[in-house]
Amino acid sequence: MSTFDEVNNVRPAINNSIGGYISGVSARFAQYRTYRRTLEELQSMTDRELTDLGISRHSVRSIAYRAAYGG
Repeated sequence: MSTFDEVNNVRPAINNSIGGYISGVSARFAQYRTYRRTLEELQSMTDRELTDLGISRHSVRSIAYRAAYGG
């Protein structure tokens, strides 16, 4: 009977680790989509529009990165 108990104790741990992995991948993909969407939107703006927002063309990538990943 101890073998059955040991197997039952392992399954929740495996399910939690797989669920955590999938959740992490999903979160990273959502961050990447946010980065790409922000980058594309800022790159599509004219220099005048960016200047009105106080953004220079060369800082667009770093702004998109901070919007998606923080920091």
